[in-house]
Amino acid sequence: MVQTVTEPGKYFDGHGLFLRVDKTGGKFWVQRIVINGKRCELGLGSLDFVTLANARIAAYENRRLARSGGDPLADRRQAQAVMTFEEAAREVHRINLPTWKNPKHGDQFINTLATYAFPTLGNTKASDITTADVLEVLQPIWLTKAETARRVKQRIGTVMKWCMTKGWRKDNPVDAVDNGLPKRVAKKQRRKSLPYPEVADCLKTIAGTSAGLSTKLCFELLVLTCVRSNEAREARWAEIDLKAKVWEIPAERMKMARPHRIPLSDRAVAVVERAKGLDDDLVFPGTKKGKTLSDATLLKLVRENGYEVDIHGFRTSFRTWAQEKTTFPREVAEAALAHLSGDDTERAYARSDLFEKRRKMMDAWSKYLAQDSAKVVRIG
Repeated sequence: MVQTVTEPGKYFDGHGLFLRVDKTGGKFWVQRIVINGKRCELGLGSLDFVTLANARIAAYENRRLARSGGDPLADRRQAQAVMTFEEAAREVHRINLPTWKNPKHGDQFINTLATYAFPTLGNTKASDITTADVLEVLQPIWLTKAETARRVKQRIGTVMKWCMTKGWRKDNPVDAVDNGLPKRVAKKQRRKSLPYPEVADCLKTIAGTSAGLSTKLCFELLVLTCVRSNEAREARWAEIDLKAKVWEIPAERMKMARPHRIPLSDRAVAVVERAKGLDDDLVFPGTKKGKTLSDATLLKLVRENGYEVDIHGFRTSFRTWAQEKTTFPREVAEAALAHLSGDDTERAYARSDLFEKRRKMMDAWSKYLAQDSAKVVRIG
C-alpha cells in the first residue's frame, strides 16, 4: 500500500509512525512522539531508502527509549556531531601542535595520515571505523614501508584514543590490528661507527676541508663531547659557561628530557672560542642567519670525505675507547652519553651526575685524540 498511495496526506501506523505524502509526490516516514513530556515529530527518512519494516523498528526503538527517560532526538544530534576521521585527525593535530618540540613532527603527523589513512578512512565517521578499516590502510605498506606503517598505525591510534575521550567510541580499533598483519622479521640496523684509533685522523681530514667554519667546529665539538647531532647543531651561547668550562643543555633539547651538564676539555673550549662572532644566539649557525645547521650537514661532511659512518656512531667510538683503553667505571661512561644506568630503584638512590669524574674522562678523551701532535690542525 505504501508504494502505491499517491494522495497527499498522512497515513498512520503504530507507535506514532505515519507516512507523509507531499503534494510533489515525495513520501517520508515521520514519528509523532513524546520526549520528556514534550510532543515532537522525528523524521525517519524517505520511503525510497527506508522500508515500512525498518521504519516500524526505528519507531518502536525510539518510543521504548523515550518511555525509559531517554531522548532519541538528543542521541541523533550527538551522532550527527561525530567527526569524520579526517576532521578528528586535523583537530588532534591542532590541539597537540604546540606540544611538539619541533614543528616538523607536527607536519609529519598530519602528512602521513593524509597520504596513507585519509584516502581510506577520511570520510568515515570516527565512531564507525573498524579494525578491518585500519587493516586496509596498513596492509599495503606493512612489509614494504615498515617504519612508515608503524608510525601511521601509532597516529591512527592517537586519533582513535581522542575520539574515545569525546564519547564517540568505546574501543580503539588499532588495538587488535596486529592479529591481521603478517609478522615482520626484525632487522636491527646498527649505526655505522668509526674505530676509535681512526677518529683523530677523521678530525684532521675534516679540519682540512673547505667546508664552512661553523660546520667544522660543530663536528669537532660533537666528537669531543659525545653529544647527539641535534644537541650540537642547536647549541646556544646561553648554555655555555666558558670560564667554568661547562655546557648545560636544557631538558627540552635532550632525548631523555633531562638536563645534561657537559664538562668541556681545553680543546672543546678552544673550539667554542673559535665560534665567537658567527651568531649572537646559535653557537654553530647555518647558512641562513638565525637558522641551525641542517640535519644532513654533518653526515654529508663525513661521507663526502671518505668516511662511511653515521654521526651518531662517534658516540660508539668514544664508548668503545672508554671500555677498552681506560679504567673509568661503566656508569661514568654512560653518564657522559646521557644514558640512564641501572634499574629504577638504583637510579632513585644514585642521583649524582658524576660530573667531576666525567670531566677527567672527557679530558682523557680529548688528549687521546690529540696524542699525535701531527694530527692537531687549527680550524679556520
